[in-house]
Amino acid sequence: MNLFNLIKGEVNQKELLNYYNATIIYEELPLKINGYVFNYDGINFIVVNKSLSYYKKKKTIIHELAHIELSQLNQIDKDLAYLKVDKYEDEADKYIKMLLELIKE
Repeated sequence: MNLFNLIKGEVNQKELLNYYNATIIYEELPLKINGYVFNYDGINFIVVNKSLSYYKKKKTIIHELAHIELSQLNQIDKDLAYLKVDKYEDEADKYIKMLLELIKE
């Protein structure tokens, strides 16, 4: 089970969240922050800016799930001190783009 299955409609968001032991929290965040993900005590928390539109929230959730699926959470913590976070944002975006291309085929 993965994002590809979600995007294709083979599983729903709740099923994928359960699979990744993830939960979504809607918070008031600064305007330029759509969301972020972190792991605490074995649970993946996806925090989404509650002021976003419905579709932007969905896009943000998919993006944050990509970070989980690509096993980036532990690596991001290690690289945060070196300011390499943009690398992970780009990887997650490219991964989602690749999945969307596969669906078109």
